[in-house]
Amino acid sequence: MSDAAQPTAAEVRAAAEAIKTALDRHLAAVERRSGEDDPAVYEAFNELAVAAEEYDELLYDRYDEVTPFEIPGSDETLPPYQGPAEPNALSVLIRRDYAVVDQQRLLAQAQRVADLDAETEEGAEGAAGSNAHAALGVLFGEFEPDEIASRHKEFGLEEGDSTLWVTATDEPADPGEWLDTPFEQADPARVVCRFDVSAVFDDELDDGADFAPGPLDDLDDMEDIDESDEADEADGSDEADGSDAADDGVEVVELDDLDEPDGARGRGAAHP
Repeated sequence: MSDAAQPTAAEVRAAAEAIKTALDRHLAAVERRSGEDDPAVYEAFNELAVAAEEYDELLYDRYDEVTPFEIPGSDETLPPYQGPAEPNALSVLIRRDYAVVDQQRLLAQAQRVADLDAETEEGAEGAAGSNAHAALGVLFGEFEPDEIASRHKEFGLEEGDSTLWVTATDEPADPGEWLDTPFEQADPARVVCRFDVSAVFDDELDDGADFAPGPLDDLDDMEDIDESDEADEADGSDEADGSDAADDGVEVVELDDLDEPDGARGRGAAHP
């Protein structure tokens, strides 16, 4: 950057003062918040983020220095919301990626489903286990998407990235209106909230990103579980660890584990 394009010291000082003002406004909004989703708090947060980013840029351009803090902005995930203030209808858009990692398991499971389905059309039974195309049609036709997500390993699949968008609409769509082009109207500016799951978020954890501990991170809870396990071992019970379900070939899936790939972290974003 040339010297002529550099910000002045006064501009940097003004940006620093803007941060102080934004901090005061944010604290005031938090102190008088009316609820968990108070729009005044969101607005003050966004103003603080903008002020911090402006100061950081000017500080670097003028003095080649950076701030020791980072405020995440909503621009990385959602554009400014342009949907209705009071949505009359919602559309939930979900994308989940899978890789076929065990084709033999996929074919075998599809064939098992076809064999058990008394209403399967004639000839479909043999096709179900003959190729991946037919097998996927059988499995995804038999099971709901959420069940596929929770049992993907049984079907020889490995989860990849996934995303869920909740978008606001003015009026409910007429039956069959969008079936030919279901994803053409996925307008990011109408997203009320979204939740993304990806292995790329592992990098954020490796860099020391904080995340909320689960209920089992409490030491007392862990001690209670240890005591319960010891009691189960003493009386020969296997109910606590789900071994009965394992013996029956059923995978025990906790609700909190649904829709999150192994080793992946999720990230959500919402408009006020």
